[in-house]
Amino acid sequence: MQYKQGTRRGVEQLAARRAHNPKVTGSSPVPATKNTKPLICDQGLFNFRSSRFRQALGYTCTNLINTKIAMQVLILALLLFSFSAHAATKPCRIDGFASEVQCGQIERPLNPRDPSGKKIQIHYMVLQAQDRNKLADPVFMLAGGPGQSAINIASWAEGPLNKLQRRRDLVFVDQRGTGRSAPLECPETEDLSKIADADLGIAALKSCKAQLQKLPYGDLRFFTTSIAVQDLEAVRKSEGYPAINLLGVSYGTRVGLEYLRQYPQAVRRVVLDGVLPPDYAISGNDIQKSLDSLFSDCSRDAACQQAYPKLAQNWRELLASMPKTTVLKHPRLNTEGSVTISRDTVLGMVSAVLYSPLNSSGLPFAITEAKAGRFNPLLALSGQTALPNAGKIFVGMHYSVWCAEEAGRLPVVDDDFGRFRSETYRKVCGVWPRGTVPAVFYTLPKSAAPVLLLSGGLDPVTPPQHATHVAKALGAKARHVVLGKSGHGMLMQSCVDDLVYRFINAEDAQKVDLSCVKPIPRPTVWVLPKG
Repeated sequence: MQYKQGTRRGVEQLAARRAHNPKVTGSSPVPATKNTKPLICDQGLFNFRSSRFRQALGYTCTNLINTKIAMQVLILALLLFSFSAHAATKPCRIDGFASEVQCGQIERPLNPRDPSGKKIQIHYMVLQAQDRNKLADPVFMLAGGPGQSAINIASWAEGPLNKLQRRRDLVFVDQRGTGRSAPLECPETEDLSKIADADLGIAALKSCKAQLQKLPYGDLRFFTTSIAVQDLEAVRKSEGYPAINLLGVSYGTRVGLEYLRQYPQAVRRVVLDGVLPPDYAISGNDIQKSLDSLFSDCSRDAACQQAYPKLAQNWRELLASMPKTTVLKHPRLNTEGSVTISRDTVLGMVSAVLYSPLNSSGLPFAITEAKAGRFNPLLALSGQTALPNAGKIFVGMHYSVWCAEEAGRLPVVDDDFGRFRSETYRKVCGVWPRGTVPAVFYTLPKSAAPVLLLSGGLDPVTPPQHATHVAKALGAKARHVVLGKSGHGMLMQSCVDDLVYRFINAEDAQKVDLSCVKPIPRPTVWVLPKG
């Protein structure tokens, strides 16, 4: 039986005949005769009915068969790749989450230059996109410190990033030295004498360093930022993400900038909250400016001025009177002890309070009380006696990073806070192993990816001028937003979470309206109630 070549009727007849006779194959739709040609080009994925059209495109039947097979293999390979990429994680339970999340880990060399040497496990967590129609570019959350665990703060970050999670995965990688990734943890002390005396605290750090060096991964030179971002890139590849969005907070902004420098092709968008440039050190002068701003605002506020008329003078006299022996009460354990409080201890406590304008509202009262010899309010505000929490610092990692990247650049300064910070790090870093930091780490190349920089006007450690400097270096695609009376970290302030969502989600980040960020007042100063 003959079928007319190239007609729909012929194809239908062939299909019907195959249904009744399995021996009829697709390689020769019609009995071979000198006047007929195979119809294979009229079947399957490619249905070019015109032989002239095929010839014009340069296709022969064999070309089409090979192309069809190649396409099918490619589709299968992509499906397998997608499956294997997300098979890297498995369900797990993490504190702060009511239901299961996805956890993964990858093996990495401790020393990148010795890939066959000691290995560490880098742990990460994925909050999967809520919608089935998910987008391919996740958001990587980069924790601060240095020394915070990204997985530990994930439950805190879930709230402001909830809208982003609708269609994007949220990824939290424990940077090496933190959380579950080869942690470098020093025991926290409840000893009031060690909290009150900075020198005793430094001695405890030196003792901790000796214990850390006994760990299987205890070579403290291999925890620098430059090495850590290579771990991030390995996670990206393991999960099969083509490109990622970076959201860094505080020290996490430095991590984000270094990842952008090393892997610009893998970055879609960047958000930097509280910018710490690689070529800028934290300055004690910025801390002093933040405290001076508090004094100035108090002098212009009637209630504050009435309650604390000599606030700046009291502060100067307090520092001049140190050290002091006093009785401290642990605000949580309710234990008491006679301790000697040093000048550096007071500077350290006040520095910690200034991070938050809300906490700073209690600082005039705490300074006034401390001048009178009562240091308990200042101790409580500083948070040094609080329970370990999600934002705790893995101190061994902190100094492994800071001593490598900053110790050689510590300025010689005369101001109180600058001298306190510099001397503390000099004492610790003088005995702490230092990793090698490439000179290019301290540079800021132009960015092809859009970058949003966020600054709090009262931030004592990453003030707006840091972000202004970075934005200028990154180029035209960098945009900077300042919230005047905000402190360190803006993600929870005003409309910033929605702004971050729109910046990452927008097709054109340069067109995103930033005007929702409005000035906010400083929190009202706390005054002891009368009576």
